[in-house]
Order: sequence, then C-alpha cells, then structure tokens
Amino acid sequence: MNIVKLEPLNNEMLEEIGLEWHTDSDNTPYIQDEAIGITNDEAEAFYEAGNELYDMFIEAGEYVIKNNLFFELDIPTILIDTIKQSWENEVHWHIYGRFDFAGGIDGKPIKLLEFNADTPTLLYESALVQWALLKHNGMNEDSQFNNIFEAVSNNFKRMITLGNDIEQFDEIYEGWSVLFSSIRGNSEEERTTRFLMECALNAGLNSNFCYIDEIVFNEENGVFFNDKQYEFLFKLLPWEIISIDEPELALIINKMMENKNTIFLNPAYTLLFQSKRMLKILWDLFPSHPLLLETSYDKLNNKKQIEKVSFGREGANIKILDNSGKILEQKDGEYGNYKKIYQEFYELNFYNGFYYQPNVFFAYESCGLGFRKGGGIMDNMSKFVSHFIK
Repeated sequence: MNIVKLEPLNNEMLEEIGLEWHTDSDNTPYIQDEAIGITNDEAEAFYEAGNELYDMFIEAGEYVIKNNLFFELDIPTILIDTIKQSWENEVHWHIYGRFDFAGGIDGKPIKLLEFNADTPTLLYESALVQWALLKHNGMNEDSQFNNIFEAVSNNFKRMITLGNDIEQFDEIYEGWSVLFSSIRGNSEEERTTRFLMECALNAGLNSNFCYIDEIVFNEENGVFFNDKQYEFLFKLLPWEIISIDEPELALIINKMMENKNTIFLNPAYTLLFQSKRMLKILWDLFPSHPLLLETSYDKLNNKKQIEKVSFGREGANIKILDNSGKILEQKDGEYGNYKKIYQEFYELNFYNGFYYQPNVFFAYESCGLGFRKGGGIMDNMSKFVSHFIK
C-alpha cells in the first residue's frame, strides 16, 4: 500500500469545521495523520463497482418483494407494508448509502462486504474532512474520488424530478419542504444530518433541522415542527430500531404513507438492502459474480468465513471462523437476537499492523471514497483514513 504521512488537523481545527468526535474513548485520534494513494484506474474501479452493485440490489429487492422473502431477510413484520408502499411509488427516493468493500488496491479484486443503505455515517469525514486534510497539507484537494456534496445535492433535485434531467428542477419544484432530524446527544449523527440538510439547501430545497422528539406525527395531516408542515422527513433513525423501540410510530408512519401526506427519507425499502441476509439473495441471483462473496443462511462447508447478524452495527456480534468452524476472533454486542448470515472470508488490505477497509458512498451513482483502519473486525474504535489519487 502507498501510504503517506500527513500533518494532522488539530482538534481545534477539526471542531472549527464541525467534527467534534475527533477523539476516541481511549484518547486516541479518530482522524488519522495519513492518506492512502490510489491510481485513477483504482478509483474508476470503485466507482463502477458501486454502480453495478446498486443495480443488482434493485433487482434483488424486486425479487424479495415478488417472492415474499421478508422473513428470510429478518424484516420486522410491522414494516412489510411500509416497505411495499415505498417500493411501488418512485416518489420514495433513495438519497444516499455506503458500500463497505474489501480489496480494490494493490491489484486485489474488489469484494462487497455489505451495504449500509439506510442510515450510514462516515459521510461528513469522507465528504469534507479528508478534503480539508489534503488542502492543509498543500496537496491538490481535487485529487480525490470525492464529489459527495455535489452528488447528494443533485440527488435531492432528482427526488423532485423523479430521476429526470435535474435541469428541470426549477420548473417542477413547488416549494415543498424537507425536515431533517436526528436524536439528541449524538454529535456525529447530528452533524451528518445537518450536512445532508446543507446538501438539500444547496439544491434549492426549503429545509430545516430538529430533533426527532420535537416532531409531531399526524396520521391525517403529516409531519409538523413548530406548527409548520413538512412534505419530506429525513430521520437518521434506523427503520428496524423504529420497529422495535417505537412500534406505535411505525404504524403511524404506515398510515401517513397510505394517506400520502409525507415522504420519508431514506425510504423504508432501504431496509431490504440494509439487511445483511440480502447478501445471500444476491449470491443466489448472481452466483460467483466477481464483486460478491459466497454467502449462506447456514455455515459454509470447509471455508474460512464471517458470521454476522442481519442488522448488526459497528462490528458487533461478528465472528471470524476457520474452515472447521472454530472461532478465530469475535466481537460481542447487543444484536445477538437477529438472524445469522455466513459470508466467505476475504482479507482486508494489511499494512504495518492494521487492516484498511474502503467505503464508497452512493447517491444515484458512486460519488466518494474513504477508508477505515482497524483490526480484523472493524468496530466503533476503527479510525478514518483519507486518500488521494496519485
């Protein structure tokens, strides 16, 4: 790997640009003072991989709905009708997601690990912080695979034009408003949400921010904040968490969608993509596809593999098993009640004692790359690493 040392942005600089979660609980810096050099061909390969895989996820989503495979994907029953409604009407527009890959550099083929399609973070770091790091070090900040801000802004326009030419936005847009919301007390999630709001404002959409507990949900009339109605609601709260912690809200949302008074972002159907058990559907539909790893609902025979759960996060409830099923490494967590999935093991790029995982953001098309650095299982102590095109 081609890794260069950078002069870091100090904590004051990071806070000035809005990144408050710069120091992990062990008092080590979250943003690393290094950047990975990639070639133009490698950047193009990441771009094409994300585009191809998204088309495959769309086909797999249609297959799941047509064949009623919600149980297999561990989808909460309370959300099935909501998912179907969002899938059937194109006004429910997917704003952004993040593919987690392995490989892609030093000649190692790209492989999909999972798709964070509903509420992915790492967005602010990938869009702004790594750009600022290159600029701070006197490097060409345009020498990155990183047009996230522009791509997400344009995708908000497509939400209005329904995928047609975004030049038609001004003719079609009728002043509808988007309310952006996150939970209280999480600076990373709030900054991510406010960044998305800046993208919407840049696109020309009326937008505002509030915390989720400040929203009034009305089945008949829609979403309100400070007595103002909003036609769109972006909520950085995972759909499966709503179904478990707020089942009454899940029913209200379904009724609101039936009454066509609110469009929710990201749409409910992104939960199909978010489920790691969708990886098995992809393998069934596209067996031995070069971007995929063999995946099964049951343990693979005589293969080193990863045991995951359908809706685990931040490396929790993951096990690395050898070809006999022996546990080589594992992380405990709170998601153990979800169904399991088994994916063929594929080693991340390794350098100087650490593994590096590429992450590609998607907003209508692949639009940006960042890296995480950590151990064999990436958890909430993994670090963010920038990149440059050499």
